Amino acid sequence: MTTLFVATTGGHLAQLDQLSRRIPVDPDSVWVTHANEQSTSLLADRDVEYVPYIGFHDIPGVLKAVPHAHRLLRERKITRAVSTGSAIALAYLPYLAARGVECHYIESAARVSAPSATGKVLRRVPLVRTYAQYPHWPDDGWLYGGSSFDIYLPAEQPRELGDTVRVVVTVGTAAEFPFRRLIEPLAPLLAEDGPLSKATERPVEVLWQTGCTPVDGLGIEPRPFMPAAELDAALANADIVIAHAGTGSALAVLAGGRKPLMALRLERYGEAGDDHQKDLAAELSRRGLATTIADPAELTADDLLATLSDSVVKTDNPPPFRLVDGRTGAVLR
Repeated sequence: MTTLFVATTGGHLAQLDQLSRRIPVDPDSVWVTHANEQSTSLLADRDVEYVPYIGFHDIPGVLKAVPHAHRLLRERKITRAVSTGSAIALAYLPYLAARGVECHYIESAARVSAPSATGKVLRRVPLVRTYAQYPHWPDDGWLYGGSSFDIYLPAEQPRELGDTVRVVVTVGTAAEFPFRRLIEPLAPLLAEDGPLSKATERPVEVLWQTGCTPVDGLGIEPRPFMPAAELDAALANADIVIAHAGTGSALAVLAGGRKPLMALRLERYGEAGDDHQKDLAAELSRRGLATTIADPAELTADDLLATLSDSVVKTDNPPPFRLVDGRTGAVLR
């Protein structure tokens, strides 16, 4: 038996990597995603086939990838396929389901109250089982298997500053949506002799993971995209973390034991395809795993320092993610 794991890079891939450890294991598996610094480092020890990037609403890109799904089925004898989206899932799951492969689509944890465009399509595809990561969705066609965030818990573990204040600012791996509205006010706040340095009487060291955001004129040294292991190490060593409210960034920050300040990308500013980050930030705040930034321009040094009083811990016994057999309705084990 061979499982195909397929996901777009960024939060979708980060979720699938984590969830793959919480579902029944097949003797063999193959991963399909796009090649970038995150995926090549995260999946370095896995069997991976990289395909061209399929962007937001990229129907031609979806159609061009279907022959690859056919080849995988023929050559790798795929018996199960699992995806967390986004558009890349449309190239593989409908084709494989039509040919008898057991297919599961797990909607992103970013989608708290309603499915994505991809999810809406796959919900109507026969023989594709669709899962929400929240139990309160009203549509009976969505199964609840668990959440990517179930393995994290808030903890009161105050941290003392060292000789240098270490800050990570991360906006994820989106290749189509810049987020200068977050970076621009942070540049002076975190600058040498800026408000945070003065408040702590310490130098401030910042890792700027900026994605596709242009940062000209801001006087910072950006790292647009980074290997997952390098970013993970920086997050674990950080005193303060400011992130966009994306699922991949959230999972990376939480895995590092940090409670982040999370800024919302908004559709009206061209920062995202819709406003789903509002729901995700609200859910993380409800769980005590993040603090939402209402307006990046209003952030102060005191807001940043307040995050030092809280941390995040990982449960020793993460619950399984419950996939369901489409024929019997039984939970797969």
